[in-house]
Amino acid sequence: MSESTGPQPQPSPSQPDDSVRAELTRLRESIDNIDAAVVHMLAERFKCTQQVGVLKALHQLPPADPDREARQIARLRELAGSAKLDPAFAEKLLNFIIAEVIRHHETIADGAR
Repeated sequence: MSESTGPQPQPSPSQPDDSVRAELTRLRESIDNIDAAVVHMLAERFKCTQQVGVLKALHQLPPADPDREARQIARLRELAGSAKLDPAFAEKLLNFIIAEVIRHHETIADGAR
């Protein structure tokens, strides 16, 4: 019967070779480019929703539109499924964005009063 002397040291991971490092770099650069595109697309989206907020404020419409939001969530869930993206994740993301848009609309409406 052997006695244990505590946790055994784990072998250190080997250093990836140059081709693995190059592939990691290539993939990470693609991720960085996609992240930049997402940020720019969100900025464009918020420019449009700011204009919607101004229009709503001018015509005394409520900041939130639950029917539109429900349609957008259903639409995005369908798009996510088609794109092999988890629809629940897509819905969470859109709910986060919608909450921010409503907050902006409320701020615009408060400034118009």
